Amino acid sequence: MAQFEFVAWLVKWILEQETFEFDWDHGNSTKSLQKHAFNSESAEQVFINKDLLVPLGIQISPEANEPRFGAPGTDF
Repeated sequence: MAQFEFVAWLVKWILEQETFEFDWDHGNSTKSLQKHAFNSESAEQVFINKDLLVPLGIQISPEANEPRFGAPGTDF
């Protein structure tokens, strides 16, 4: 399971952004829905809708070759 380090500067940075561009590769565009019952559009709302902003973190384990961000949530 991935581990994240939650950081206040990330929330501040997100609040300062006017737009976001999401890059979902084919594997990730369907994996979240199959594995977590959470589609990519719903995941994007954490970044787009400032009212939904929650503590965010950067993935620290397992190591990845790209920045990965996470937010706490619950399974439905």
